[in-house]
Amino acid sequence: MRDLTHPAERLVQAMARIYQYRMTTTSGGNLSIRDEDGSIWITPARVDKGALRVEDIVRVLPDGSTEGRHRPSSEFPFHLRIYQERPDLRAIVHAHPVALVAFSICGGTPDTRLFAKARSVCGEVGFAPYALPGSELLGERIAEVFARGHDCVMLENHGVVVGGLDFPDAFRRFESLEFVAKTVVKARALGEVRYLDEQRLGIAATAGPEAEEFDPGPATSGEQALRRDLCEFIRRGYHQRLLTANAGSFSARLDADTFLISTQLVDRATIQPAELALIRGGRCERGSRPSRAWKLHELIYQRHPSIRAIVNATPVNATAFSASALRLDTRTIPESYIFLRDVAVLPFSWVYEAPEKIAEAMTPEFPIALIENDCALVLGTSILDAFDRLEVLESTAEAVILSQALGEVRPMGDAVIDELVEAFLS
Repeated sequence: MRDLTHPAERLVQAMARIYQYRMTTTSGGNLSIRDEDGSIWITPARVDKGALRVEDIVRVLPDGSTEGRHRPSSEFPFHLRIYQERPDLRAIVHAHPVALVAFSICGGTPDTRLFAKARSVCGEVGFAPYALPGSELLGERIAEVFARGHDCVMLENHGVVVGGLDFPDAFRRFESLEFVAKTVVKARALGEVRYLDEQRLGIAATAGPEAEEFDPGPATSGEQALRRDLCEFIRRGYHQRLLTANAGSFSARLDADTFLISTQLVDRATIQPAELALIRGGRCERGSRPSRAWKLHELIYQRHPSIRAIVNATPVNATAFSASALRLDTRTIPESYIFLRDVAVLPFSWVYEAPEKIAEAMTPEFPIALIENDCALVLGTSILDAFDRLEVLESTAEAVILSQALGEVRPMGDAVIDELVEAFLS
């Protein structure tokens, strides 16, 4: 589908999102898009990133002249050099999200082998030595790393630069890399961080399950309402930072053998009802690209009729436990145990090679699991129930991680757990 949004509008929309989620500051960061004619649209110098408007965006023409009421970002030289070295790139994101800045000031790079999705989206991260911001030398050093084939480059004591084939591609890489960086920091608070080896990365790179297509016909009012409700919770999940823009699957059952599920490469922040896929009897509505988790969700629905909604999500704190040897202890406060019960950790390979084992391992009584180096998987009796459990899971995980700096965790004892089970779970 052609993107009919003007480059200046895309930059303003993206900067608003980056600023809203504190991935840059009022004065920090810059974005650009290279147009078909070679012009570069770029955010301006010294303009409030929290109040950027379309008329603030600057166009730099191929001859070096500019159009707009501001000067282009002082970092324009490295944008230009990257585009010169990498003609395939059409968009660049430079910002200062705190976890990536933490890596940059320690002279390190996040290892994207933490998650298969991150590895496929970001690749191996490069590193550019420090040079004066806005200088030609900085542009040379960054462009040199991009020329070696890296799409994500850490800048020593400066932040990160990410390039993409278009702007959604660049933003997807940027957000995925910051997610990896945050998760590594959280997982290190728990102990040794576990990464995926080449064998398991290879398993994840295989094609997802194919589905025969069908024409579902006109949507009933029930389906229309479910599409609306599911999209509202997916968007909320993104805004609550429980999902990233292009990772995480959310589904809801319509009837015994029919459910709706999110689709591939659709922005979770803006997903609309038409961007969900209808699955019926193992077949997918024509023209949609369902999440590759659709088969897993189908197996769970078939095995557990009381389950009405399923979420594969990537909340940072809960996912940190999936990459750590330390198990998440839910015996922290009554709400945590009542909503979550004991959280299982399931093998990474099961997602791709044995989804039926996941469907067998999870039950309505034990509706939460962490998949090693992958995601949190949550079952619910409704969309709200699944979402509520996901929020409680992330809050519990964050509290446990924060407690590591305070002292030894004191979980509730067996007698307290037995009392909770009898009062709320019998």
